[in-house]
Amino acid sequence: MIKTYPHPSEINTAWAFEHYQTIRHTLPKASFPQTSQWVEGLTDLMDDFDVFLLDAFGVLNVGQTSIKTAPAAVSALQLAGKKVMVLTNGASLPASESKKKFKCMGFDFDADHIIASRNALCNALAHSFGAQNTNALWGVMARPDSQLHELPAASIALGDDGALFDKVSGFILLGASYWTQHRQQLLVRSLIKKPRPVWVGNPDLVAPNEHHLSLEPGYFAHQLSQINEVSLHFFGKPFANIFQLACQGLEDTPRHRILMVGDTLHTDILGGAAYGIKTALITGHGLFAKQNITPYITQSGIVPDYMMVSP
Repeated sequence: MIKTYPHPSEINTAWAFEHYQTIRHTLPKASFPQTSQWVEGLTDLMDDFDVFLLDAFGVLNVGQTSIKTAPAAVSALQLAGKKVMVLTNGASLPASESKKKFKCMGFDFDADHIIASRNALCNALAHSFGAQNTNALWGVMARPDSQLHELPAASIALGDDGALFDKVSGFILLGASYWTQHRQQLLVRSLIKKPRPVWVGNPDLVAPNEHHLSLEPGYFAHQLSQINEVSLHFFGKPFANIFQLACQGLEDTPRHRILMVGDTLHTDILGGAAYGIKTALITGHGLFAKQNITPYITQSGIVPDYMMVSP
């Protein structure tokens, strides 16, 4: 049986980095600067960029708590007339619910300025065979409040019923907070019996919370690559689909005037660089909080244009 869960004590920055390196061959290729420039915060870059794409976890918030300097920095950029968007791999909630969450944290984002990997998945799903085939039913890894009725295809939340896994036409992985080892084993067994497409709405392996790193859909999805004839489709950073969605209508903005800000080398920085925009790494929060970032950059070769401790 494919191993599903690490011991909780193993899930730390070094563990996450090692696993991102293991799947590096599946990620986009990109060119990077030779060195990074350190700045105090986002407002230091106000004159250099017209568009700021901000990751959520590790940049705006950690878990359900906003990062202390983030609301003021975002507000300053918005008041200066900059286009500020959230670009997140958090796929559990639709943008309307995410807007409420960010409002409670002290941010003021329009719903159409919150671009999630869920949006990229739904955009593709609306044009896929699954959405157009009325007999298709997707089984979804999701938390209870994920509002699956807003997906542009027939879908049902997966639980502990193995028969349901065998019944659906394909799988969508949105959020792993309620996923269990038993459910992962049901998914693996069902796909071994009958390979079907798996659409991954969150490519992250882990996400930073207040006191720990949580396992995310990308971690469970990559285990499925070991199963013959199972096709994996990823939506979100570092893949181009989410950047294309965010940059619709920005054709007149030179790419060197767009900045991707994130806390993770293999998703935010790699993804931004692969898309041809500038990147900035947050080091004081998120995945690399309290870590010496230099060995990770050296080993991976993923070099951000800028680095800052906090936004």
